[in-house]
Amino acid sequence: MGKKKEKEKKEKPLEKMTAKELREIALTLEGVVGVHAMNKNELIAVIKEARGIVDQGAKKKTADVRAIKKKIGELREKREAAKAAGNSRLADALRRRISNLKKKTRRAA
Repeated sequence: MGKKKEKEKKEKPLEKMTAKELREIALTLEGVVGVHAMNKNELIAVIKEARGIVDQGAKKKTADVRAIKKKIGELREKREAAKAAGNSRLADALRRRISNLKKKTRRAA
């Protein structure tokens, strides 16, 4: 029984936990609001910040998926406007940029 208690005390790394486990931890922390609306990366960041853990060798983040998707939405609107104006070259260029951004979101996820 001694080993079982040791295992319970030893917590696995935050990156290995599920989002559900991370939410449970975040709910116990003071000053953390909106836990249920956060995704896994956001939860890890909030927990590390609350515990005072600093990422020293943090991976270089390619891009924030939400920001990229917002940019895609803006480009789609411009593309539709270019199509309506009859500017097919611009519409084609915008289509390629949208395609590249979509690939970037897949890599970032």
